[in-house]
This record gives sequence, C-alpha cells and structure tokens, in this order.
Amino acid sequence: MGAVMIDTAMVLAAGYGKRMRPLTETIPKPMVRLAGRPLIDHVLDRLAEAGVRQVVTNVHYLADVIEAHLGERAGPPQIAISDERDMLLDTGGGVKKALDRLGPEGFFIQNSDSVWIEEGERNLSRLASLWEPARMDALLLLADARGSLGYAGAGDFWLDDDGRLIRRSPDEVAPYVFAGASIAHPRLFDHSPDGAFSLNPLWDRAAARGRLFGATLKGEWMHIGTPEALEAAEQRLRDKAA
Repeated sequence: MGAVMIDTAMVLAAGYGKRMRPLTETIPKPMVRLAGRPLIDHVLDRLAEAGVRQVVTNVHYLADVIEAHLGERAGPPQIAISDERDMLLDTGGGVKKALDRLGPEGFFIQNSDSVWIEEGERNLSRLASLWEPARMDALLLLADARGSLGYAGAGDFWLDDDGRLIRRSPDEVAPYVFAGASIAHPRLFDHSPDGAFSLNPLWDRAAARGRLFGATLKGEWMHIGTPEALEAAEQRLRDKAA
C-alpha cells in the first residue's frame, strides 16, 4: 500500500463540452448543474474529502466564467488556475504545463465532469491507499462498462490479477471503462511531447512497461456527456435520496 499522502490534484476543465450542447453554448461544461450544483463543485468537494489541499485547474473555453466561480469558493482545496486561453492543450498537455505546481510525488488527475454515487469507502481515498509509486506510473479509477449510467461504449481496459491494465484492441469489448479520475507520478510525463497531446499514449507506454494499474470504483459511475445523461443522473440521485 502507498504511504505517501496525496494532497495535490489537477482538475481538467478546459474542454468545449460539445456533446452537452445546447447547455454549453453559454456556460462551460464544468458549470453545468447536477443536483443544483456545478459539476466542478462535486469534483472539488470529493477531492477535499480525500485530503487534497492544493488543486490546479486548467481553463480555456469560457474561462472567465470558471475563474469567477472558483474565486468565490472557500477552501480547501486552494485553487490555482492554469491558463490555456491561447492554446487548448488536451489532457496530457494540460497536466504537463502544470507539473511544476503539482509537486514531485504522485497527484490526482480528475475530469471536471467525473461524478459517481459512493458506496462504502470513498473512492478517491481508496485509490490513494492503493498507490505504490515504486511500481506504478499511473493508477486509474475504473467503472463497470456495462453498469454505468450514460455509458454505452465498448470499454477501455482489462484488469489482470495483479491490478495491471491491458488496453482492449479495436475489435474487442472490455469490461472496464476509465471513470475520469487517476493518480499519476510526474515520471509519467518524461519524454512526452510539447504542446497539445492526450494522456492515452502515456498510459499505453506505462502499460507496455507494466506500470499502468487500475482499481475498480465502489458505487455507480455517471457518465454525464449529454443533456439526456444529465437528466438521467438527476433522476438517479433523486431515487437514491428517496
């Protein structure tokens, strides 16, 4: 089990949210409301519950709206902005730009729309308890591809008996989908390109070295990619509260 306290995180909040239109024509996707609160607030509160004290959030599309909202939040966590107004850097490039503010050890990376219903132990705390930096470059939170609200894809990964991840090939269906949260060590970004790039090639490189791991989510992941999925998530939360 990992012994390092993970108290920093990168929240990815710069994308256009095109599939969430028309809601995202006037507000950025992280500001879309679920259960009366912006998606990004659900994410930041979960990170705070897991012991995170410092968050870097990138911004690009309708950046002023996100910055104004985050400026009104009381910490923890304390929030710094990584400004991508001039160039959207994708997931990998966005994290790489912020590396000097995320520290020399492992840190969380979370999509600003990644939400789930907890069952039992908090998932981010559990992820941190499983983090072993000596043998891991990244540890991904995984959801059941068949049992997640709003997801109908072919999955992303298999999980072997040691917790290592195997990427599915294009003609296969895999049982697990990436749930939008992970822990990464800065070494994951060694020899990565400049500019815009995805995290996926870095994960594939780590997997080839046997250093990409996964842990399954306890509860129900909600893939809120469209207005219809948002409505379904609202109903699911109402049902849980009833």
